Amino acid sequence: MATEPGWDLYRSFLAVLREGSLSGAARALALTQPTIGRHVEALEQALGLPLFTRSGQGLAPTEAAHGLRPHAEALEAAAAALLRAASGWKEEAAGTVRLTASEVIGAEVLPPILARLHEEHPGLTLELVLSNQAADLLRRDADIAIRMLRPAQAALVARRVGTIEIGLHAHADYLRRHGTPQDWAALGRHRVIGFDRASPFIRGVLARFPQLRPERFALRTDSDLAQLAAIRAGCGIGFCQAGLARRDPALFRVLPAVSFVLETWVVMHEDLRASPACRLAFDALAAGLAEYAADA
Repeated sequence: MATEPGWDLYRSFLAVLREGSLSGAARALALTQPTIGRHVEALEQALGLPLFTRSGQGLAPTEAAHGLRPHAEALEAAAAALLRAASGWKEEAAGTVRLTASEVIGAEVLPPILARLHEEHPGLTLELVLSNQAADLLRRDADIAIRMLRPAQAALVARRVGTIEIGLHAHADYLRRHGTPQDWAALGRHRVIGFDRASPFIRGVLARFPQLRPERFALRTDSDLAQLAAIRAGCGIGFCQAGLARRDPALFRVLPAVSFVLETWVVMHEDLRASPACRLAFDALAAGLAEYAADA
């Protein structure tokens, strides 16, 4: 390879992969279609590989393109992390910090914490990604993560902020219509809201409570937000964080013996400890989540 391909070529390559055409990639990147085409051709020449087959239906990625995609996405994540890190050094209380958290934590718990952080440090820009999949902080998919298990990687800074209890809850309207179950047998006559696919954590819950087998669920979804919304709408009995339920006078605990806890951690890469923006965000998240966990 005579010259190393520039990042612009990889960015255009990813855009074509994601959009499926030169025109779509051009719109996504605010470039012209001929520019995208030149970038793709230049990358193919530099790598010595055909990346797309051209037909009347557009561009189809080759096996080589599929194989190179995760590497190009790693470059994309690293470039974004570099820009965020640079922004965090401009001023003591300014910069961009990318956060990731589970759906419920991100939508129900973090907003007031982030609002206070913005009030105290208006120069901060926060990017919030909601996902129940653990982001790869070593690859810099995010700067700070809220996790419900202890991180194992040595290169991460982790602070345990407490535990969050989860139990079965139902809306008052549902319980007025159908009654409150007092045991497992009675629960079997109710509509139960649960998961669709079992994760390792869910399998651990099933080992403790085999009565919660999926075939008994009247509503199945892997979205924690959808489960919470269904509980609030009176669809049935489902799992909810005890702290969230106590905030809503219409939600009531069912079968209190059915209980499990999640350890809660705030985590970031050790290289970001010296970044003023990341340090501020990390400390604010740890303090806010510790307060929430104490009430949960």
